[in-house]
Amino acid sequence: MTQQPHPDAAKMTVTCAIVTVSDTRTQETDKSGQLIQQLLLSANHSVAAYAIIKDEPAQIQEQIELLGQSAKLDAIIFNGGTGIAPRDTTYDAIEKLLEKTLPGFGELFRFLSYQEIGSRAIASRAVAGVYQNKLIFSLPGSSNAVRLGMEKLILPELTHLVSQMRK
Repeated sequence: MTQQPHPDAAKMTVTCAIVTVSDTRTQETDKSGQLIQQLLLSANHSVAAYAIIKDEPAQIQEQIELLGQSAKLDAIIFNGGTGIAPRDTTYDAIEKLLEKTLPGFGELFRFLSYQEIGSRAIASRAVAGVYQNKLIFSLPGSSNAVRLGMEKLILPELTHLVSQMRK
């Protein structure tokens, strides 16, 4: 049985941005970005920005820096580019900018992934941390991975993490 953390004192709406990192997806074919939006809205959070960018480190870092300047944003959720293929640069681009890391996010994501897909989970470089007082989450691009990360890790802890950053 999984132990539940103490409940957060107050419900809050967290304002998020969604960034899909892909060389091929469009708004019409971005099922993972659409799923993140749907799950956030279902949990009474808001989506203030959405973008699809190429898997280029400079574009990823520019997007983080741009979104990091928005006072209304609390969190940025990336999906895509977390593997080890030559074009998978999301982890490398994000990790360099993080001011604080949340190592448990990647560790737990890989553990949960292992339970679903077995040893292939070692190829995931999911990462999370803080940049410019914004939570940053980076998930693989598959819809199954997005659902897993959102439902098991991000949504249960999003309001708690934002309230911790605001202290």
